[in-house]
Amino acid sequence: MRPGLRPGAAAEWVITVTEDQCPSFEGEGRVIHRALSTVAMIHHMEWVARRVILPYLEEGEEGIGGGVSVRHLAPAPVGKTVRFRAEAAFVSERRVDCRVWAEHDRALVGEGEVVQFILPKQVLEARIRAMD
Repeated sequence: MRPGLRPGAAAEWVITVTEDQCPSFEGEGRVIHRALSTVAMIHHMEWVARRVILPYLEEGEEGIGGGVSVRHLAPAPVGKTVRFRAEAAFVSERRVDCRVWAEHDRALVGEGEVVQFILPKQVLEARIRAMD
């Protein structure tokens, strides 16, 4: 990793909740309720945590998910603007833990932690190939 990534480094990502981000389970073919699903919330939390590390990845490096632990606390209805934020809480040469949260104008939607490991792309690709 390039130098400079320290605890407190942060990133934001803002979305407007759309119908395709609502819960709709395999085979049911319908939206269960018109609010941001937990799966979509986690997706955006992982993305905003990745945005923390992106400026520091060197050529030939990549981040890989090491864990996600979140709580979904409040609904975010379709049409609502939701702000996602990630802040590095722990940084080492090969690991970055980010505190993450999502909020809109009326509530804290979710909060938790995303862990990312930084690996040489060749190592990551070899690990993936080994699982074929």
